[in-house]
Amino acid sequence: MNAYVSAPPLPTDLDGYRIDIDAARERADIVLARPPMNTISMRQREQLRQTFEALDEDDRVRVIVLRAEGEHFSSGGFIKGFLEASPEHVSKLAWNIAAPARCAKPVIVANRGYTFGVGFEISLACDFRIVSETCQYALPEQKLGQIPGSGGSARLQKIVGITRTKDIVMRSKRIAGRQALDWGIATECVPDAELEAATDRLVDELRSFSPMAQRTAKKLLNDTEDSTLSIAIELEGHCYSRLRQSDDFKEGVLAFHEKRAPNFKGS
Repeated sequence: MNAYVSAPPLPTDLDGYRIDIDAARERADIVLARPPMNTISMRQREQLRQTFEALDEDDRVRVIVLRAEGEHFSSGGFIKGFLEASPEHVSKLAWNIAAPARCAKPVIVANRGYTFGVGFEISLACDFRIVSETCQYALPEQKLGQIPGSGGSARLQKIVGITRTKDIVMRSKRIAGRQALDWGIATECVPDAELEAATDRLVDELRSFSPMAQRTAKKLLNDTEDSTLSIAIELEGHCYSRLRQSDDFKEGVLAFHEKRAPNFKGS
């Protein structure tokens, strides 16, 4: 008999952010709250990982939103913390910041203003990036005699290719919101005053789909990003076959024929 394993608890005494859960809208917001620049400390990175892992197991939550207070999402990491951190702690940076990608649920990030360094890296680990026209993405580590250390250059290269990644990383170049949309980094770019409304719309849209189909699609796309085409097609077929046995698929087909909105249960 398998022992029951409870969901991990949300961290307490949060460092530089807060957690807002709206059970009625099946939504959890992780809000960076160290204005004006929302720098991200070493301890905060660990807590953010724990938060994503806990919310991933929270039955009240369908969609997770990462956003920030003020005019800037984040100017990056607390620089002095790098000198104070142990090598063991530094070795976990990329794992902590990759938490949104490992999370089975959809994760949206809302970016405005400076979104630099680790702020950009954790945004790249999210599924959907909604940016305002004030957003500026950058990986400025070259100015410190360093390179991105939490997956930034690796994820960015998958999205925009090596030429543009070299331009951004090796020159510490800033990318504005509209350019980020044109390059495929951003999902949507809106006027600054519309950022929250655009995020709300995407949350509600994602909630209208089958939770099981959403989780399956995210995992399949993440797992096959580096695979050959033939393997990706093979795995897609297995996932498709599995979902055909679900109650949600049966409900979706029935709702289609009855010309009504489906009532997905996630089973």
